[in-house]
Amino acid sequence: MKFLEEYRDYGAVRQMAQAIRRCTTRPWTLMEVCGGQTHTIVKTGLQDLMPEEITLVHGPGCPVCVTPLEMIDRAVAIAQRSEVILCSFGDMLRVPGSTQSLFDAKAVGADVRIVYSPLDALQLARSNPQREVVFFAVGFETTAPANAMAVWKAARKGIPNFSMLVSHVLVPPAMEAILSSPDCRVQAFLAAGHVCMVMGFEEYLPISRKYRVPIVVTGFEPLDLLEGVQMVVAQLESGRADVENQYARAVRRSGNRPAQERIAEVFEVTRRAWRGIGEIPSSGLRLREAYRRFDAESRFAVEIRHVEESNECIAGLVLQGLRKPYECPAFGTRCTPDTPLGAPMVSSEGACAAYFHFGRRKEDGNPIVPSATAGH
Repeated sequence: MKFLEEYRDYGAVRQMAQAIRRCTTRPWTLMEVCGGQTHTIVKTGLQDLMPEEITLVHGPGCPVCVTPLEMIDRAVAIAQRSEVILCSFGDMLRVPGSTQSLFDAKAVGADVRIVYSPLDALQLARSNPQREVVFFAVGFETTAPANAMAVWKAARKGIPNFSMLVSHVLVPPAMEAILSSPDCRVQAFLAAGHVCMVMGFEEYLPISRKYRVPIVVTGFEPLDLLEGVQMVVAQLESGRADVENQYARAVRRSGNRPAQERIAEVFEVTRRAWRGIGEIPSSGLRLREAYRRFDAESRFAVEIRHVEESNECIAGLVLQGLRKPYECPAFGTRCTPDTPLGAPMVSSEGACAAYFHFGRRKEDGNPIVPSATAGH
């Protein structure tokens, strides 16, 4: 498949890994921001192909993972109302709240449905005018255009029984929060290509300058990520700190302007709490006043008490690149995809789930060579 198979060519992957070895002279710690990048790295064993001086740590770029307990609890409480149909992407159903998940609520009678787009939820509202349809809007800038479009259409078409429970978060403020932490060990970033397809990468320029960190926008295939690592290491070894674009086949510097305009029309920036990390200023989106009538949090005023995360779960440290999943004492024993203590073990983009499903343990010494790449 064009623009896919050639980025999985194992011979090219080996050559790129050798090129990284040749240009690496010192230890470097790099963070891939997105959970999709993490899954490619873990599944294909890319870390094992690189020199031991290169350490890859996993960032907070899993929107399901950083959705706070209180928001899960609010979604569950809304879903339990008899007049409500709550719609969500499948990943969210099994994320644990303080006492229940959406899957638990569904099991005891709540009308919780999996959809593939917020526009599916909007159509459901049109087809069920006697019910209140709520879409759980979770995601980074990548999903914001579709969510904004759904609200915009609901307003234009006069669909009063549609609303959104908004838990959108933004990537650049999270990167700044990591870099400003006294515990930060990240020296460069691999930025998420799909976020930059929407937003471009101009907003990374001041971050790179302020903190003197290289940032390279990459795709999600093995060769994308290795080329991104090579570009980052070349900058670090030469003392540069620039923003570069490895994913030029899909990302433009300015991004997708019409999508940005729709986001800006419907949403405004707000502070947001991140699960396992805490509140980050100006790191989220909420509906603007003109569209506030579609805000499920306001429409369904439910009382939610603050609950602390499990003391056993180190998801916050994993999301900040301070720990690896296998460093959690509960990993693979008390915390599994069937009995998760934290969201990163549930989400398809969660680092803990990647390590669990693809057999990555601290004692593993052999790279995983997936059949998808080994035959090319």
